[in-house]
Amino acid sequence: MFKKYRILKWASIFFVSFIVVVISFGLWFKSLIPPRDNKIEATVTKDLAYLSENPVPIRGKILAVVTSTDTMGNSGKSTGYELSELARAYYIFQANGFEVDIASPKGGKPPVVIDDEDMGGFDFAFLNDSIAQHKTSHTIPIKNILAEDYQAIFFAGGKGAMFDFPDNKAIQAIVKNYYQSNKVIGAVCHGPSALVNVTLDNGHPLLKNKNVSGFTNKEELLLIAEAKSIFPFLLQDKMIAQGANFNEGPMYLEKISHDKNLITGQNPWSTWRLAESMIKQLGYTPKYREMTDEENAVKILSIYKTYGKQKAKKMIETMMLKEQKPVNRVLIAKHGIIAAMKGEISQFYGIIGLVSFAKKCESKREEI
Repeated sequence: MFKKYRILKWASIFFVSFIVVVISFGLWFKSLIPPRDNKIEATVTKDLAYLSENPVPIRGKILAVVTSTDTMGNSGKSTGYELSELARAYYIFQANGFEVDIASPKGGKPPVVIDDEDMGGFDFAFLNDSIAQHKTSHTIPIKNILAEDYQAIFFAGGKGAMFDFPDNKAIQAIVKNYYQSNKVIGAVCHGPSALVNVTLDNGHPLLKNKNVSGFTNKEELLLIAEAKSIFPFLLQDKMIAQGANFNEGPMYLEKISHDKNLITGQNPWSTWRLAESMIKQLGYTPKYREMTDEENAVKILSIYKTYGKQKAKKMIETMMLKEQKPVNRVLIAKHGIIAAMKGEISQFYGIIGLVSFAKKCESKREEI
């Protein structure tokens, strides 16, 4: 009886101690995350120096294409185009002298996915831009597009693209036309699904022997475990089946592939570089742009995954204290959570250590 009592006593102590540790860790982790700046939601284009200063003369037009699909197959899960992928590319094109029209398979107002945690100044400016919002509410049916009106085409991502891009004949026709005419084609995240069923005049798939990137199997399956039964295919598998050389980068970090006039990106964090690579392929030097706090966080995470924690901390110190650049701690913390989801506990603690170090550097900067 006494032995049973001792076991229950120690079990209770262990349980209470465990709960205390979990709560303490949770409070500490929460303290690493900066409070949301609500003022950012009021951002308009004139607030962004990149857009308002040193305007570039009009050079032509680029067509952006978004999905019309609002549900992932029969799953009941909602979807649409990713606002951040459209907004960021839209303003890169506009800042570099290109007017942007927006099309979709059905035309009209397509469904949109807005991830509050990933929204930055450019994204809110897009929501507050009456012209951009009119274009997204009145997208042009892709079948009505005149290919000769545009110098390039960009396919934004969003999981809905997996359902209405691949078999759309108008999309296939314009992609084939542009590729064979050496016009620039860009696609990011799930946007490359527009390329998977395109056959060239020589009878070969467009993707055969092309270096490409797109949303990877690992990225898809971590977020949606049942993805294989929801989607008509996994994008990475389909591109490889079409003969592509698929370039897979680290999960949820920037990765693009540039194969002549075909430029593809792995995920939303690849949008900035992809859009500017399209400008280069069009023959222009992209307008100078200050890197966003999100892009700086992606650089730090890339250094961490390649060279380890000390090199990453050195970069944080250089960015935040010497160069006075912003770093998105929330994005770094999210990668820590991703590591935990994958069961990589040492990676989780390593990345959370970077978040803590970035917070300390921010405090030092405020003291200077």
